Amino acid sequence: MYRHVFWDLGGTLVDTYPALDAALAGVVAARGGHVGVAEVARLTRRSTGEAIEALAARFGIDAAAFERANAELKESWERTPPPAMAGAADLLAEIRAAGGLNLVVTHRDRASATALLKGLGLEVDDLVSTSDGHPRKPDPTMYRLLVERHGLDTGECLAVGDRPLDATAAQAAGIDAVMLESPEAPVDDDARYSVTTLAGVRPLLFPAASPA
Repeated sequence: MYRHVFWDLGGTLVDTYPALDAALAGVVAARGGHVGVAEVARLTRRSTGEAIEALAARFGIDAAAFERANAELKESWERTPPPAMAGAADLLAEIRAAGGLNLVVTHRDRASATALLKGLGLEVDDLVSTSDGHPRKPDPTMYRLLVERHGLDTGECLAVGDRPLDATAAQAAGIDAVMLESPEAPVDDDARYSVTTLAGVRPLLFPAASPA
């Protein structure tokens, strides 16, 4: 049975995508072009970098304009954070009450990630970030570090993320992965499980409590 959960942050515990997609589409609109938010969403679910590269090439806009919009959005989140994903706080509390750990693996700067979690009232047990000097996902180093730090059995661990690189990194560390996918922007990945809301993770952690 899975007990401990490795969480991605943006797009998984925190609902960052709507604002990100709108910001990138806004850069195109400001320069006289048009791209639907749904189309941008299909790009950002792969990675923000890939989305910026694709939009810059398609519309002939300097990638720096998209990068500035992304940076400004993140700065605004320090004052007004995006919302927590629906059900996130309750699920974190249930995992903790059952004796499990909630562990965050993120590309976000540690100070920013910690402030975001605190501001949203999302309590976790540990966090590792690329700003600690670790390689980015899909490298599995950050997952392995947390497994070793807490002396965990990987068979009791589950990783939840929203991008293919989350699943690739977790499974390379021997941890089964869950992909949180938007029905409007599905992605190809090698996760063992796929869900459309965090509520879909609950049966994997508490099967006895799930409806028959």
